Amino acid sequence: MSSIPGHRSGSVAVIGRPNVGKSTLVNALVGAKVSIVSNRPQTTRHRVLGIATVDGGQLQLLDTPGLHHEQKRAMNKMMNRAARGALEGVDVALLVVEAGRWSDDDALAYDALRQSGVPVVLAVNQVDRITDKAALLPYLQQVTQGRDFAGVHPISALKRKGLEALVATLLSLVPEQAAMYAEDEITDKSQRFLAGEMVREQLMRQLGAELPYATTVEIESFVEDTTSRAGLLLRIGAVIWVERESQKAIVIGKGGVRLREIGSKARLGMERLFDSKVFLQTWVRVREGWSDDDAALKTLGYEL
Repeated sequence: MSSIPGHRSGSVAVIGRPNVGKSTLVNALVGAKVSIVSNRPQTTRHRVLGIATVDGGQLQLLDTPGLHHEQKRAMNKMMNRAARGALEGVDVALLVVEAGRWSDDDALAYDALRQSGVPVVLAVNQVDRITDKAALLPYLQQVTQGRDFAGVHPISALKRKGLEALVATLLSLVPEQAAMYAEDEITDKSQRFLAGEMVREQLMRQLGAELPYATTVEIESFVEDTTSRAGLLLRIGAVIWVERESQKAIVIGKGGVRLREIGSKARLGMERLFDSKVFLQTWVRVREGWSDDDAALKTLGYEL
């Protein structure tokens, strides 16, 4: 823990509508993968802490589910509560938007931040996709007009452009105090949690447009095996829950091909993150209506 004079440390809630790159940005700032990413909206379902230790300070970044108007199912309501709840007790809010676009959900996110009373920094992500850079200035003028931002930063989280200036602004807005976490810590989430997220990431990436939202992952077993010749071996058992028998068949695929692909890619991701060999077993089971059932959500590890 640092006690160097001038050292700054504080919490930052990373807020925005679904699919604007919040998790990609948190991972880029942390320098490691703590949040899963896919091109599907609402990939993030939990608040995930990413710890970015940088020169002169430390930022505790709370990655959140995307704020959205649609609240039909219990899980959608839970994700909105998780995003809004992340604002409690933070020092700064970071609103992430997509360059060239400002939607009702962006406005919803901004209004939630202003009501919280904390300084709001605007990160305009994916500027690398804007071919006509001259169009960026009028867009920035439009989205900042009548809105109070403590800083505005055009960035590309994917290409890590503009992040140094963003970090400098965030550090200037957090208190001068010692770091809350050691330099080698990157998240407060357990390996068990991260393993489940790795499997769910592959579900989001490999299944059709609707099916990923009817799936979740529960880690049934997580055992450290020190008897392996290769050193530490993590033996992990993961259950993929779906809501209907027809969905189970889709996840498994013909002859089990899709389930093996999901498991193989998830295992490789775990080995990179945990720096250890992993033996992963996966099963697909049916639990009808789990995503609209508060009791089921709580059992499956969702914060209500």
